[in-house]
Amino acid sequence: MSFVNKNSDTPQMTASKRITARIEEQPPAWVFTPSDFLDLGSPHTVGMALNRMLRAGGIRRLARGLYDRPKLHPKLGPLAPTPDAIARAIARRDGIRVQPAGAAAANLLRLSEQVPARVVYETDGRSRIVRVGRQTIEFRNTTRRNPETIGKTSGIVIAALRNIGKANVTEPRVAHLRDLLSAEDRERLLQDLPRAPAWMHRYLRFVAAEK
Repeated sequence: MSFVNKNSDTPQMTASKRITARIEEQPPAWVFTPSDFLDLGSPHTVGMALNRMLRAGGIRRLARGLYDRPKLHPKLGPLAPTPDAIARAIARRDGIRVQPAGAAAANLLRLSEQVPARVVYETDGRSRIVRVGRQTIEFRNTTRRNPETIGKTSGIVIAALRNIGKANVTEPRVAHLRDLLSAEDRERLLQDLPRAPAWMHRYLRFVAAEK
């Protein structure tokens, strides 16, 4: 769907075309903020372009300064964005690092089917709660614990294992992680081993070992 009149050559419309192209390059359900386009125009120009697209119906405002290109379900219509897409958009805007914590981390790595009512993200930014529609996302500052692993796959793995607990770390789950992670992620996991609790070390070494 095109949001702009392609016959116009004004600077504002040129910026709209570029913003539209960037949005259309992304998969449906991409969540974004005006800061994702500040290399294409001034804040005023970006704001005008996004308002024009809103009126055209191709994008949706989720909250103040937060938008998405909704993914459409054939029966349900526009779907809600994922907490991860929202968190990553906020992280880009605020220049912070985030990673799923607790049940959200375990769910993301498919170690658990539990879907938390409040999704928690560890961050090196300030602690706060963000509400988007019916979703509640908590950003929890954890720089006193393991700031080096925030935003890395190793940090998500450590958070997921901490959530399910030592008693529930089974051989199939560890094997699943080994198959799921890329060689680069497994190498990083080994480098970050000292930042994990001691009880995890033998499991993480197995995940990180060469196949």
